[in-house]
Amino acid sequence: MSAPPRPRLIVICGPTGIGKTGVAIELARRFNGQIVGADSMQIYRHLEIGTAKPTAAERRMVPHHLVDFLEPDREFDAAAYARRAAAVIDRLHSRGIVPFVVGGTGLYIKALLKGLFRAGAGDPELREKLRTKAETAGSQALHKELAAVDPETAARLHPNDTYRIIRALEVYELTGVPLSDHHRAHRFGQERYNTVKIGLNIERSRLYRRIEKRVDLMIARGLLEEVEGLLCGGFGPHLKAMQSLGYRRMTAYIDGDLRWQETVDLIKRDHRRYAKRQLTWFRADPEIKWLEPAQTEAAAGMITKFLAATGL
Repeated sequence: MSAPPRPRLIVICGPTGIGKTGVAIELARRFNGQIVGADSMQIYRHLEIGTAKPTAAERRMVPHHLVDFLEPDREFDAAAYARRAAAVIDRLHSRGIVPFVVGGTGLYIKALLKGLFRAGAGDPELREKLRTKAETAGSQALHKELAAVDPETAARLHPNDTYRIIRALEVYELTGVPLSDHHRAHRFGQERYNTVKIGLNIERSRLYRRIEKRVDLMIARGLLEEVEGLLCGGFGPHLKAMQSLGYRRMTAYIDGDLRWQETVDLIKRDHRRYAKRQLTWFRADPEIKWLEPAQTEAAAGMITKFLAATGL
């Protein structure tokens, strides 16, 4: 008896500000598809402007899943994402609908497609020691330590991503092997889906100009007021959601720690650096086929061939 066919899905990924949502909506409408979000910040309710979440009008054009469903004070990680996304994909597959997995959180996409590396239970005492060091010396100091022993992992982690920096250092201290080497050895198992991966990108200076214009638009649309509302609603600056791009800097401005122009410049710089880290992550995947956002016809041709080749 033959195994059941693997569900088919299309992945559309790339750096922040590249235009993934617009491309995905156009393609999903062509191919009877629905969108499964793969963005670690668009999952949160109330974070609209700073996450560039698909608008209500865009979500009416094509149904979106795993977007705008979680309160900002709730915990969520790549493993939880993979479980939820797999359930959505199975439902869509059973109805003959093509899932489009769309977003820039590379770890979410990798967890969904190939699973997650597990390094064991770890060492609570070592973890607490690293947490204390982060509180006293700052997460940037830990990030420098990580860069010395595992530059590949450090390159894809933001210096303020204390949780993942500590986990990577913990893995290295316990095993003597960088987390990036563990990932390569693990190879994330066999993919559970028939997948075509389309990456969107443009020349770096053009991308950075788009990012800066996007930040200006976020501010014009009321990013400051959105952050003020979140803080007044009881969502404190310590939350993971409130430490994300734009929100952390605006909180610092509200607290009087930054001047306005300094805040804007830092938000733009943070977005540029995040885009660079995303590209580093995605370029490590040889299965991604790269296009510019304007090349929707080329993308449609790739999807047509993929669906024909994997048809039942």
